[in-house]
Amino acid sequence: MARVTVLATAVVLAFLTAALVKEVAAKKWTVGDNKFWNPNINYTIWAQGKHFYLDDWLYFVYERNQYNVIEVNETNYISCNSNNPIANWSRGAGRDLVHLNETRHYYLISGNGGGCYGGMKLAVLVKKPPPPPAAAPSKIKNSASRTFTVSGLALQFVIPVAVFAAIGTMQLW
Repeated sequence: MARVTVLATAVVLAFLTAALVKEVAAKKWTVGDNKFWNPNINYTIWAQGKHFYLDDWLYFVYERNQYNVIEVNETNYISCNSNNPIANWSRGAGRDLVHLNETRHYYLISGNGGGCYGGMKLAVLVKKPPPPPAAAPSKIKNSASRTFTVSGLALQFVIPVAVFAAIGTMQLW
């Protein structure tokens, strides 16, 4: 019976730990949303209000026989010059991903079919993700009625240690 109680406690503590831990996940942005990577769309307006963070992805969907996705410097972005690209992200299927793996400006254009002149150009600034919000301290009373606080960071370490300690005391047959 004691093993069942310890196991139940360990499961509850593991669940609480999972609920308290917030993961920061990379985001996959479909460029142009449901209009995709096509001419006559203002991608500057599309990017307004969006925050691009390190390890996010840009997903380009376009007609592979007409357009492409290349990265250029700022000067070539402004002039729609596709000569000497920094990178060619086109893989041939018209479904291309650009991994935003550096904190910097990315300048992306379509160098084929006059796409850039038709508005197929996107500039994004990639930043480091903001720090997670500070956890509100929780108040816990001990048997002597003293109040102390436990930060969210402490809970992330205390609970897993308690779970491992509880599991370690169980005897497995």
